[in-house]
Amino acid sequence: MRRNIIHEGAASLTYAIREIVEVAHRFRDLGLDITWENIGDPIQKGEKIAPWIREIMHDVVDNDRSWGYCDTAGILQTREFLAEHVNKRGGAQITAGDIIFFNGLGDAVSKVYGFLRREARVLGPTPAYSTHSSAEAAHSGYEHMTYELDPYNAWMPDVEDIRLKVKYNDSIAGILLINPDNPTGAVYPREILEQIVAIARENDLFVVCDEIYTHIVYNGFETLHLSEVIGDTCALVMRGVSKEFPWPGARCGWLEVLNRSQDKVFDTYVRSLLAAKRLEVCSTSAPQLVIPRVMGDPRYPKHLKNRAAVFNARAKEAHAILRDIDGVKVNCPCGAFYMTVMFEDGVLNAGQTLKIENESVRQMVQQLVTDCPDDQRFVYYLMGATGICVVPLSGFYCKRDGFRVTMLECDDEKRLWTMNTLADAIRAYLGK
Repeated sequence: MRRNIIHEGAASLTYAIREIVEVAHRFRDLGLDITWENIGDPIQKGEKIAPWIREIMHDVVDNDRSWGYCDTAGILQTREFLAEHVNKRGGAQITAGDIIFFNGLGDAVSKVYGFLRREARVLGPTPAYSTHSSAEAAHSGYEHMTYELDPYNAWMPDVEDIRLKVKYNDSIAGILLINPDNPTGAVYPREILEQIVAIARENDLFVVCDEIYTHIVYNGFETLHLSEVIGDTCALVMRGVSKEFPWPGARCGWLEVLNRSQDKVFDTYVRSLLAAKRLEVCSTSAPQLVIPRVMGDPRYPKHLKNRAAVFNARAKEAHAILRDIDGVKVNCPCGAFYMTVMFEDGVLNAGQTLKIENESVRQMVQQLVTDCPDDQRFVYYLMGATGICVVPLSGFYCKRDGFRVTMLECDDEKRLWTMNTLADAIRAYLGK
């Protein structure tokens, strides 16, 4: 073309969780059965919607209002309901005007980073969730800026690393937290959150906290919302129903804006997010109408408690199978429904393989691994040999080798086969 039309950050728009699917489909076309462990979709892995939630959804669909537009920020009654829930916790207080609905958190993430001034950077964790890291890098045109999560300290944020990054890089305008974390399953205690908020306050930054898994917490931890520790610091909290009901296909998420009145620049920025949403008219109405009826139902707390107990049991099951393998580091998750298996430094090399029975698949794997990170090489061999599709840790903007696996499989026999097969494959690949 006569002009270069490519955005400077276009190359940063990567999403390893979905990109591995393209390779898996090629393997499947060659006759390999695939076990999908790449994506956090509870429905795909067999979870059934509770009948009482399904009944509410049916009733809402029968309401003509669910078929029409709503206010740009979202249905007022739903925003009032959510604001009331925030205010009941204590801490930061908000109104319905501080909540903005989006078509899933992917939509929210895109706008949160896309409407930042290009020179304003958001410091995020590594391993990083791809949607955040890609969107942040794309908006700036530079590599995503990160702080370390420490695998030898239960994947807790390295607070001193955050402090130093903020001190010596004045382009940092915000700090991102994902709590509970994806991909590690870590849950941050109050003291960690308070220390990070203090850094933001001392340096006049805002905080972004992705709380999509906030009610899937277990293994001795309890839900702690950012609003409870934020004080008077400006923040954006991201929430949704995709993992919690679960209803990923609803594409329904929202921002809770905390302390916008504390800073005129932050308030103007938030107004730009709403203005951008106004260009799309609004987000989907039906899921918003469902939220107060489901979350306000007396059966909902038990629903959340039961799901957390299920993932707690699966986390312990997977951890018991994988934790004692020489050459890997595995922390037991405390939230969400993922586990990160990290290879110790130096245990992977370009000469390791697994036996692949399907000759066509074996040839394809050999082509794929000619120039790729060591952990991606393992992932390709794992999929070629066993059909198990996981996501390499390098796909989460991480310099450590490893992979993420889910704990979503509802078929107990299939789930145990998957974890045991993973363990056997790791030992075989490492020669253990």
